[in-house]
Parts: sequence; C-alpha cells; structure tokens
Amino acid sequence: MRTHEAIDYMSYRVAGASVTATPLGVFPTKPSALAEMFTGSPVLVGAVHLPALPGSPQYTGQPVAEIARFAVEESRAYIDNGFDGVIVENHGDIPFLKPGQHGYETAASMGVVTAAVVAEIGGRVGVSVLSNGGECAVAAAWSAGAGFVRVNQWANAYVANEGFIEGQAAATTRFRHRIGAGPVRVFADVHVKHGAHAIVADRTLAEQTEDAEFFDADVLIATGSRTGDAASADEVAVIRENTVLPVIIGSGITAQNVIPLLAECDGAIVASSVKDNGRWWGRVAGEKVRAVARAVGK
Repeated sequence: MRTHEAIDYMSYRVAGASVTATPLGVFPTKPSALAEMFTGSPVLVGAVHLPALPGSPQYTGQPVAEIARFAVEESRAYIDNGFDGVIVENHGDIPFLKPGQHGYETAASMGVVTAAVVAEIGGRVGVSVLSNGGECAVAAAWSAGAGFVRVNQWANAYVANEGFIEGQAAATTRFRHRIGAGPVRVFADVHVKHGAHAIVADRTLAEQTEDAEFFDADVLIATGSRTGDAASADEVAVIRENTVLPVIIGSGITAQNVIPLLAECDGAIVASSVKDNGRWWGRVAGEKVRAVARAVGK
C-alpha cells in the first residue's frame, strides 16, 4: 500500500550533497498537508454551506456581515462538538458558475465570510468555490488566512452540471504563486461527483489518482456520485493504494459508516448527515456532529 506514512526512503549523493529520493510517487515528496494543519487522526472537517452570496440568483440582499455570523455559528457547532476544522463553501450560489466566470463579488464575499470564521476558530479552515473555482478560492483563502482550498476537478476533464469542466491545476498553481499564496494547500477530488466521466473512461481510477498527485495536489478526496452520497469503500481503497498523499472522503459520511470508510483513509469532510434535516441546506445539529466524532474516538 502506498501511503504517506509508510514510504521507505533512499538516500544518494549528488555533487557532494545528500539528497533524498522516494521510490514511490509521481511528484517530489513533500510533508503531509493534513499533519501540518491538524493534530491527531483521523481528521474530521465540517462543511459550512453558505446561503446565496451577492451576485447569485437566490441572493435577497442579506448583508455579508450576517452571512459571516451564520458561518461562524455553523463552524462553532462543528468545532465545539469534536470536529477538527471546517471548509466554507458557496453552496447557495446555485446554479454554479464555471471556473473563470466568478466575479469580484464572489471572491470578496468568500474572503470576508472566511476571515470571520478564521478569527473565531483559527487557520484550520478551507474554502471551496463552486464550481471548481480554484483561483477564486485561493484568493479568498489567502486574504482570509485560511489554510486550504478544495478544487473538484484538478486534472483532466469531465462533463458536469455546469457543462464541460477542465482541470484547474495549471491556472490555480500559477495564480497562487503570483499572489504569494504558497502556504494555501490544495485538496483535490479524484473522481468528481455531479458529472459524467466519459472523457476519461479509458483511464483507470489508479491512473486518475496519479494524475492528481502529478499535478501537485496536497490531499486527495474520494467522493460519492453527488452531495450526500457515500463514497465506495473499494474506490477509496484504490485511491489510497495509488498515492503517497493523504486521502480523505468528501461526501456521504454518517455516524453509521464512518468507521469502515475511515479505515481506508486519513479523514473526511462531513456535512449533510449532520444537518438538522439531513440535507445540505439545513443547520448543523450539534448532537449529530458529536455522534460522528464519538464514533471515531474524538
């Protein structure tokens, strides 16, 4: 099994200097992004699904300061009940824009809201701009002091609800470098939900896993077919076996399935199952968060 904890390193010398090489992996070895940001394992991250932001069809004029207070309340419900961090997501901005179409208002709103969350719970916070808005997410995360972003399609391409979606690795990493946001880590999905994978149907899941690692992702995410659907244990295992990066699950975690699923990976992003109505638009229910945290010994 190719895990970031179990790599046997080799040393050799070049021009009189000691250099470390790894026999596994398709990108130069780097420290675990999860270990840098969180203590303990497995890592549990709660998704804060924001209401509609300025510029989106469902926005009704709610001040961004009120949305920020909502995000802080949701974040506290996660952290106070045993979770390790949160990820702030513009899930209310349905229908989602494609990468490159997000306006200044989205980056600004996400930055303000995320900064309020960081001020409350510290830097163990991520940003996700739907759909696949890597550059917009990095801008918001860096301005807010957040530690990571989630980018759904990092390498290759697929057909999503928004249309044709291409991988954002090249543009996002260059933008991150240009604004000096190197510390912002990238959590990248391997087999993206809410879409069809016919374009890469001739590439195995193992190959797609290596593609995401090769394009400099920091953490890989396994998901179900749509928001709230559980990832397949077999799919999680294949991803884990074909990367040296940390692997987490990005959807479908419940208090009932968390133990067998986390046996194959390093953590999970959790949301729908811990909402009061069991849906993404509900409010975070503290007792449901505690049930998941207790199940993994937190």
